[in-house]
Amino acid sequence: MRILVVAVLTLLLGAPAASAQPDLGPDYVQTRFGPMGPAGRDLLQKVALAGLWEGPAGRMGLEKSASPLVQEAGRHLIEGHADLDRRTAELARTFGVELPTQPNEAQQGWLDEMQAAPARSQEFDRVFANRLRAAHGVVYKFLATVRTGTRNTAIRDYAKVCMDTVLDHMTVLEATGVVDFADTEAIPLALVAQPSSAAPSPTLPPRASQQVVTSAPQPDDDGVPDGLLGLGVVVAVVGGIWLWSGGRSSRKMHP
Repeated sequence: MRILVVAVLTLLLGAPAASAQPDLGPDYVQTRFGPMGPAGRDLLQKVALAGLWEGPAGRMGLEKSASPLVQEAGRHLIEGHADLDRRTAELARTFGVELPTQPNEAQQGWLDEMQAAPARSQEFDRVFANRLRAAHGVVYKFLATVRTGTRNTAIRDYAKVCMDTVLDHMTVLEATGVVDFADTEAIPLALVAQPSSAAPSPTLPPRASQQVVTSAPQPDDDGVPDGLLGLGVVVAVVGGIWLWSGGRSSRKMHP
């Protein structure tokens, strides 16, 4: 019986672990950082696209505004996107992603609007702060979505740097004092700011729902891997069989 126990344990401990890597489909390629898919490529392209107009906008803020706060925002834009441009180009080479080289139509329109506004005027400061703040709000939500869902560690780290940079830019733009938060089309109200009935609750899987309702810890949520729990059950069963068999043998030897 002892030989049987040893054999079972050897088989369990020596069995190769099943691969936990899901098949994500043909749009993904495996890299040393994890799977690289459409969201990661889109992230690199969108950040590069942002730099194509926000860097020049920052330079206009320095040159055309009389406000020290707008000029400070311009400096943050220039420095932040210089760093992001370098990081973006490096990752694009690593993953073979082609980056845009010109602003899109909407971005060029915003640059033209800033260029047409009179220098040293409130109109320029208003256009500068509001166009950039609205664009950064959209980008920040996009970055959060990619950061939450990517399985690629390089893209995850990159998205974190981008989020920090965009949040810094949003902060200095808001500090200019000319961002129009009454324009809810450019800066939509957050859903979480509405009454709870207006914000639908996320759908949780059955296990997660049970945890929310009962607030009771689940048996396998204590950090013990499922494989070890299964191993423990097998060992207990084998040990019970051995003890039961040994007991019967003892009773036969001592009637």
